[in-house]
Amino acid sequence: MPRSPWDMIDDVKYQDEAKAIAGLLARQPLSLVDRRSVVKEAAALVVSARGAAGRQGVVEDFLKQFSLGTREGLALMCLAEALLRTPDPETRDRLIAEKIGSADWAAHIGRSDSLFVNASTWGLLLTGKLIDADEAAKKDLGGYIKRIATRIGEPVIRQAVGAAVKMMGEQFVLGRTIEAALARAAREDTLCSFDMLGEGARTEADAERYERIYADAIEAVGKAAGGAGPERGHGVSVKLSALCPRYEAVQPDRIWDELYPRMKRLALIAARHDLNFAIDAEEADRLIPSLELIDRLVREPELGEWTGLGVVVQAYQKRAPQVIAALARLARESGRRIMVRLVKGAYWDSEIKRAQVAGLPDYPVYTTKAATDLSYIVCAKALIDAAPALYPQFASHNAHTVAAVRRMAGEAGVQIEHQRLHGMGEALYAGVTEHYGPVTLRAYAPVGGHEELLPYLVRRLLENGANTGFVHALLDETIPAVDVVRDPIAIVEAHPRAHARIPLPRALYGPARLNSVGRDYAMESARAVSAKALEAVRGETLRAGPIIGGKLIARAAVAVTNPADRAVVVGQVGSATVADVASAAKLARKAQPRWNALTGTGRAPVLRAMADAFRASLAAAIKRGEEKDPSAPSTPT
Repeated sequence: MPRSPWDMIDDVKYQDEAKAIAGLLARQPLSLVDRRSVVKEAAALVVSARGAAGRQGVVEDFLKQFSLGTREGLALMCLAEALLRTPDPETRDRLIAEKIGSADWAAHIGRSDSLFVNASTWGLLLTGKLIDADEAAKKDLGGYIKRIATRIGEPVIRQAVGAAVKMMGEQFVLGRTIEAALARAAREDTLCSFDMLGEGARTEADAERYERIYADAIEAVGKAAGGAGPERGHGVSVKLSALCPRYEAVQPDRIWDELYPRMKRLALIAARHDLNFAIDAEEADRLIPSLELIDRLVREPELGEWTGLGVVVQAYQKRAPQVIAALARLARESGRRIMVRLVKGAYWDSEIKRAQVAGLPDYPVYTTKAATDLSYIVCAKALIDAAPALYPQFASHNAHTVAAVRRMAGEAGVQIEHQRLHGMGEALYAGVTEHYGPVTLRAYAPVGGHEELLPYLVRRLLENGANTGFVHALLDETIPAVDVVRDPIAIVEAHPRAHARIPLPRALYGPARLNSVGRDYAMESARAVSAKALEAVRGETLRAGPIIGGKLIARAAVAVTNPADRAVVVGQVGSATVADVASAAKLARKAQPRWNALTGTGRAPVLRAMADAFRASLAAAIKRGEEKDPSAPSTPT
């Protein structure tokens, strides 16, 4: 069966990072003169942003005070995320006592210009009402607070922290309901793409509920837009993981039978109102299924002449340039313009960890920030060049990125849209307007209650809360503006490799112990190899039974069927008898002293040889499948 154009994008999913970076450098579109001008313009934007008193967003104020470089920032992130999973009040009390009691919250009192941040700090410290403290306590406020926090049996502490986290959370969303969000957007004169919080449906009931929420939101936004069109009116962003509990590449039937109909129904509502309906990007394993779904949706005749369908592309993925090229081809073939929001990416930590846990050959994302910034510039140029088939939307809080995009779009004469997160980027884009004149700016605005907010909040903290990140540096006036906006192309040219402290997944434990090898079954080519290998095995007569003293003992066998298809007989299995068990135990007792005497150093080669045998057996099965597995390492382990 021939591979689809979308599956072929996966050929670079695990490309060697140095090779991928070399490809980016070869395609980077800025001349040396342009690069110097961009750095100069970006530095001016930083100065303007720092001088925009009162224009910093509440999220930025919060991140400035509680960055992930502080113990308090880490404690708060862990607390906010973990509170969702605590099953009872006692556990919540103990969690709060641990996280709140281990940090120096008193050091942050009154340190921010933001009333919200100071109020949140007091809420985290005390009880939502000020507790009278004696003079001794006032002299040692930090110790006093810690003593309060360790009184884990008092519900008032739990309620206070819950209220503080809830107050913090409400600043990260535009409104609890779409109606409230629309009203606030109107008051603040803000163009929005509304994100109805709630992702990762676990049941069919979840998926149905999220579809109703999205449908109601699209109807409400459509009525409020009044036919303004996808460029000038509000839009809605949708996460496909909210619409199907088995949104996985290995579940194509459920994706097409359950997810696609929901996606199409929502798109039809958006098309009727002529809105920007954006399909959000999620984990790397879901990229190809999402593109296949979009491919079919774009070609739906029921959508008429609608030009508001949107796709989000993550620049930190090595496949990003190929995705933009493929979307441009799709738009031209179908005759339907596609709105493309280019983002850096919000799942970096989990993508790195998933690849390490699975023992994959490399990472699907770049391991350095500079490489991601360079990828963004390359992708931005490709997106601008693809206009008008693609409508460019650039989401960034990075002054250098914004300046680079403005320069490339201006030289090409292409109209673009900028995007920022709600609560962030206000000062930066005030500087953009001052420097470049009026621009089209859309806020990505989450909508929902406290419970749905926390996963989003943690992702935003991870994405923007590091004290080495641009958002933190932008707000730190002790860092010269020119240092904040260093040219990422020059940084990558000086170090065109993966991050030195992030080894490949198979080298995670060092040269003396290779990580186990995994396979990425989100890739169609890997699934095809396994299917062929399985087909080859089905032609064999598989027998299993008790192995005692290294020998297979023949016993009366029964047929074993495939649990996924009971009509398929996998093989014959003979069960051990009581005597077999006794014999095996006797031999084990006899061998135990010698095995113990080997110690760990002596046992390790034996265990490694067993692992190598399993690996060789798998390799033989793949060879029988007559196709190399592209998600396997290129060198034997």
